[in-house]
Amino acid sequence: MWALLTALLVPIVLLSSSPVQARTAPWTITKTEWSPADEQAYSDFIEGLGAEDCWTMDECLKSPSNPYRASDPKRMRWRSDCADLPYLLRAYFAWKNGLPFSHQNGVVPASGRSRDFRYTRNGNRVVSRDDVPATSAGVSAIPILFGLRSSVSTAMFRHSASADDPINFTDMYSPALNRDAIRPGTIAYDVNGHVAMVWRVDKTGRVLTISAHPDNSISRSFYGRNFLRTKPALGTGFKNWRPIKLVNATQNAQGVYVGGHIQAKRNSEIADYSLAQYLGTDPQPGTTWRTATYSHNGEALDYYHYLRAAMAIGDLTLRPVPELRSMVRNICTDIRNRKDAVDRAINNGLQNMSPPAKLPDNIYGTYGYWEMYSTPSRDARLKTDFKELRDHIQMLVESVQAGTSSVVYEGTDVAADLLQAYEEESQACRTSYTSNNGRRITLTVDDVIQRLFNMSFDPYQCVARRWGSSDPAELNACPDGPVKRRWYHAQANLRNQMDRTYDVFMGYSVAELENGPYSITSGKGLEKAPDVDLKAYLMSLPKGISSQKTSQSAAAPVSD
Repeated sequence: MWALLTALLVPIVLLSSSPVQARTAPWTITKTEWSPADEQAYSDFIEGLGAEDCWTMDECLKSPSNPYRASDPKRMRWRSDCADLPYLLRAYFAWKNGLPFSHQNGVVPASGRSRDFRYTRNGNRVVSRDDVPATSAGVSAIPILFGLRSSVSTAMFRHSASADDPINFTDMYSPALNRDAIRPGTIAYDVNGHVAMVWRVDKTGRVLTISAHPDNSISRSFYGRNFLRTKPALGTGFKNWRPIKLVNATQNAQGVYVGGHIQAKRNSEIADYSLAQYLGTDPQPGTTWRTATYSHNGEALDYYHYLRAAMAIGDLTLRPVPELRSMVRNICTDIRNRKDAVDRAINNGLQNMSPPAKLPDNIYGTYGYWEMYSTPSRDARLKTDFKELRDHIQMLVESVQAGTSSVVYEGTDVAADLLQAYEEESQACRTSYTSNNGRRITLTVDDVIQRLFNMSFDPYQCVARRWGSSDPAELNACPDGPVKRRWYHAQANLRNQMDRTYDVFMGYSVAELENGPYSITSGKGLEKAPDVDLKAYLMSLPKGISSQKTSQSAAAPVSD
C-alpha cells in the first residue's frame, strides 16, 4: 500500500518542483576554494534567512534576505525537506558566487546490514561522490539543485565523526564547541532522523536553528535535548562543511577555471576539528561518549548546560524568569508550526479518506501521504520541548535553592514569579482551529499541555482528535466512524512516546497495536506518558524560595 502511494505521489512532487525552462546564468567556477570571506558571507546568508519572516523554502529564497533572488528564474518554486536544506543552500550559494561544490551521493552501512540506510545502527560510510564540473561555459545549476532532492537523505549525515577517507570523504566534519566553530550555517543532526541548521547563536549561548519539513514548511527552534546525544559512529550533533579545493584546473581568459578535480582537507588539517561533543572537555584514555565529562570554569556540567556556557559571551548567567519566557515563546512557534501541518492535512481532505489496514513500517520515517501529512515526529519534538522546559525550570529552581553561581535570581519567591511569567506567556500564545461543529476553538500554551498526549498524529483523524479534544460536543460532531475511533484509541500508547524510534518496526494492524506489549522497543508505544506539566510543578513548590547569593547578581550580565 505504502509503496503504491509513494509511486503515485512522486510524479506529483516532481511536477510541482521541477525547474522552469528559463534562462539563468550557468554555474562557472571562478574560485578554486572557499575563502574565510566566502565562509563569512555564507554565514551571513544563512543568518539572514533564519531571521526572515518566512515559513516555506520558497518564501525564504524569494525574500529580501536573499541578495541573489533577482537572478533566479522568475517562476521558480523552491522546495526542501530537512535533509535537503543544508545541501540546497550550500549549493545555491556556491552557484551564485562561482565556488566549487562537491557532495557524497552514495553511502552504505559501515557494518552489518540495514533495511533503511537512514537509521543504521553503526552509521554509514561514503562510497561515491559527485562534483560540479569545472567547464569554460559552465553548467546549468537548476538541475543540480533539484537533483540533490533525489540523492540526499538523512543517511548522508549518519557517518562516523572521525571518518577521514581522502577519496570518498564525508561532506562534513565534527567542529569544536565554541562560537567561532558553531556559527550560522553549521548543521545539527538528530540521530532520530532530523537535520537542522544553525542560524544564530545568541549572547546567552542558546543555539537557534531552522529546519525544513516534507510539507515544505520551515520551522525555527533551538538546540537542546531534542537533539539526542549518541555515539560518534552515528555522527549526531554539530557538523561543519569540510573545506574543499579544486586542484589542477586551468584558468581561462575570462577567469573561469576548467578541468581539475576536488580535494578535501583531512581532519588533522582542519583547525577547528574536534571530538569534544562526544568525548568531553578532558578525555582520558578509554573515555567513551557515555563516560565523557564536561566542565566549565572548574564546574562540572551536563553536556547541554556545558554547551550553553561554552557558547555564551562572557560567563553564562541564567535567570529563571527570562529563561522560562524564552523557552515558552519558542514552544509557541512550534505549536503554530504544528497548526500549519494539521491545516495542510485537513485542507487536503486526509480526514475524509479511509485509513490503511496497517501503520507504516515506521511512523517516523516513511513515504507517501503519511510522510507528507502525519505529525508523529513533529509531535515528538513538541513533547520533548515541553519536557525540556519542565526539567530546565526545575534545575533552575534547585540551583536557586543551592546558590549555584551561574543561576541568578534576585526576587523573594521564585516559584510565584515563574508561575506568573508562565501564565502571561501562555495567554500571549494562542492558536486556534475550526472544529467539525463549526466552533472556533482557541488554545493557550497551557491548554496544549493538557491535551498534549491526546493530540493525534494520524492524518486520517478528524480535526478534534488531531488537537486532542475531550469536549463531547466536538467529538459528537467528528465524522470519524468506528474504525477510525478504534485506531485513535489504539494509538494512545504511541502518543505517550517522546523518543522517535526510527529503527523499530511499527507496521501493525489496529488489533496488533491493541494487544501490546508496550515498550520503547516494541514499536507500540508506552503505557505512561512523561510528566511535562510545568504549571503543576510550580504550584507544588513552597512559597518564598530565594537565592542565598543575590549579592553576586549586581555584577552579573543579564541574559535575554
